[in-house]
Amino acid sequence: MILYALDTNIVSYFLKGDIAIIERMELEKKNGNVFIIPPMVYFEILNWLLANNSKKKMAIFEKMYSFQGIGIIDKNVLDIASRIIINLQGKGIKIGDDVLIAAYCIKHNLPLVTNNTKHFKDIDNLQTINWK
Repeated sequence: MILYALDTNIVSYFLKGDIAIIERMELEKKNGNVFIIPPMVYFEILNWLLANNSKKKMAIFEKMYSFQGIGIIDKNVLDIASRIIINLQGKGIKIGDDVLIAAYCIKHNLPLVTNNTKHFKDIDNLQTINWK
């Protein structure tokens, strides 16, 4: 069994009905793999849905996260995020709040499924997978 963390863009594609993402998630579930939504992804998706007053997508999202779960940002995640920021700043790189997604995945040793692997490429010890 593989536990995958889903990035905001993957959850967004799923909610928008992207067939490739839906089929890949169904295949992974069939193979016994599991998904988790990092807390920052939950936050970003919830803001997007509330801003767009999308009740239909909200219902799908609520079912999705209730089944798959939402992680927790704890002190260890924040410590890792701080080290990532300092490391990236030394290279002149900024990734914003996505550092919390990366830190969560590193702390829990989870691959991050994202369509934006380039955005995360400079983060040590983070495994990214692109399903698009």
